[in-house]
Amino acid sequence: MPQLVTVRRRRPDGRPRRLFVPVLPVLVLLSPLLLLVVLGGLIACLVARVRPLGALAGVARLVWALPGTRFELVQGRTDVRIEVR
Repeated sequence: MPQLVTVRRRRPDGRPRRLFVPVLPVLVLLSPLLLLVVLGGLIACLVARVRPLGALAGVARLVWALPGTRFELVQGRTDVRIEVR
């Protein structure tokens, strides 16, 4: 499971700004919304006729595969880099 997400954004003056986001405390803070997300996912599975346990297994595999992922977006003056550890 990912432990830390690093977001790096280049300011207009050219200096980089880093933001370190620990995953576990954010999950704890957002846990009241987790019930709504699970309910919405269950409804989406029923509408799309997908097995809920199969969808849950797919989401779990995706989350456990995230560490080591890097996302970079550079376009014009926009420079954003996200790294999951």
